[in-house]
Amino acid sequence: MLRTLRTTALLRAQCKNYAATASYASIPQPQTSPDVLYTGLFVNNEWHKSKSGKTFGTINPTTEQTIAEVQSAGKEDVDFAVKAARQAFKLGSPWRRMDASDRGRLLYRLADLMERDQVYLASLETLDNGKPYSMSYNVDLPTAIKNLRYFAGWADKTHGKTIPMDGDFFTYTRHEPVGVCGQIIPWNFPILMMAWKLGPALATGNTIVLKPAEQTSLTALYIAQLVKEAGFPEGVVNVLPGMGETGAFLANHQDVDKVAFTGSTDVGKLIQLASGNTNLKRVTLELGGKSPNIILADTDLDYAVESAHFGLFFNMGQCCCAGSRTFVEDKIYDEFVERSAERAKKRSVGNPFELTTEQGPQVNQEQMDKILGLIKTGQDQGAKIVAGGKRPQGLPGYFVEPTVFADVQDNMTIAREEIFGPVQQLIRFKKLDEVIERANNSDYGLAAGIFTKDLDKANYLVNGLRAGTVWVNTYNALAAQAPFGGYKMSGHGRENGEYALSNYTEVKSVIIKVPQKNS
Repeated sequence: MLRTLRTTALLRAQCKNYAATASYASIPQPQTSPDVLYTGLFVNNEWHKSKSGKTFGTINPTTEQTIAEVQSAGKEDVDFAVKAARQAFKLGSPWRRMDASDRGRLLYRLADLMERDQVYLASLETLDNGKPYSMSYNVDLPTAIKNLRYFAGWADKTHGKTIPMDGDFFTYTRHEPVGVCGQIIPWNFPILMMAWKLGPALATGNTIVLKPAEQTSLTALYIAQLVKEAGFPEGVVNVLPGMGETGAFLANHQDVDKVAFTGSTDVGKLIQLASGNTNLKRVTLELGGKSPNIILADTDLDYAVESAHFGLFFNMGQCCCAGSRTFVEDKIYDEFVERSAERAKKRSVGNPFELTTEQGPQVNQEQMDKILGLIKTGQDQGAKIVAGGKRPQGLPGYFVEPTVFADVQDNMTIAREEIFGPVQQLIRFKKLDEVIERANNSDYGLAAGIFTKDLDKANYLVNGLRAGTVWVNTYNALAAQAPFGGYKMSGHGRENGEYALSNYTEVKSVIIKVPQKNS
């Protein structure tokens, strides 16, 4: 009993910023039917309708009902927004003349406004995305706000160097903004991904045309209005909801200097190709993952089971760094399978506005159908379902039961492809060198986890794993200060931390001839 209590306390401490483990009494009640205030295109700090008149419906994934019709940006709208951003970036414009410290003050103000409206934004996020309100309020909003404040602090601290160049020269470097940045964000963490993109780009003086995911545009549009309220000059931040073609127009635009994209690897490849076919714009990509989570036999089993559960099922499994390949050492494999199945069966699934709900619906029917299809493929290929495996009975909406597979083999489709849903795969291993090779045998390299009491073994595994983030005795621990990004087909470039600033700056060398006194 004492060990169980200690494990629970440790896990709650680990997860308090990333899961809905805070006291429910401390969470304000949600607005279960928040007003949808903005559905247009945000350009030059004003709201516009699409020039084509096209709209699209955004769907509540819990009820399958349309929430609102949103304006859909086409090519002319992208041209309009890019032109506004280009004008705002011109030398001599209010934005370019602004002191760097004042850019930071604007970011601080935007963060303050998001904090002021935290209940509304969290409620709107839950309505549009389906994630539990307790997660939207406890995780997504605070993390996004901290991210903006972190980069606000960097605004007047990004600078070059003086260099002792050979010869009679005074040489220094300047870090200058790239220019007009196209930013395309995903639907799994709409508010947080918007903050990850806005923070470093604005801190370094760029202007932005941002496209939110068509499935979850509403919070991005509300934050656009907060950008105006915060006092950002016209054209600095422009937000264009739309379908996939909107992002394609942005990625192919000749007057866009850089594209930052978070989403699927397939779309990331198209964006990379678009850069090469147009103006060789700078590109950073944060893409998919099939992350290994390695459980050694010497670990605290209660803690490891709960942590692996959290590492996979967090955000309905809709997390690019989810620990979806859980490698468990042979000595504890059977017990780990049994406990993981028990935990999954106890996971509370239902109305995301209920504070005790752990899991809401998947974001839309397409994702639900894909997940259910991959579950069937796993069964057909010989993996064994020990929990879940289907849609819950009696619930409208795009729900999938928390699902656990045992006896998964490395060559199975469910062990190779990103499922992006609440499906845990448990894989047996025996030796460290074996599990390193198997963990690295993937097209992806976004993240990895290790659970052990032996730090020598942990460090051996850390050195061998090809992943952008490796967690030891924790999972999904993310923060504004720590860089995040992947190896291989998980993309390139890094979000967060000082490393993110380099994505949004060009380095200029200035070399000045120093006259010498005549002898």
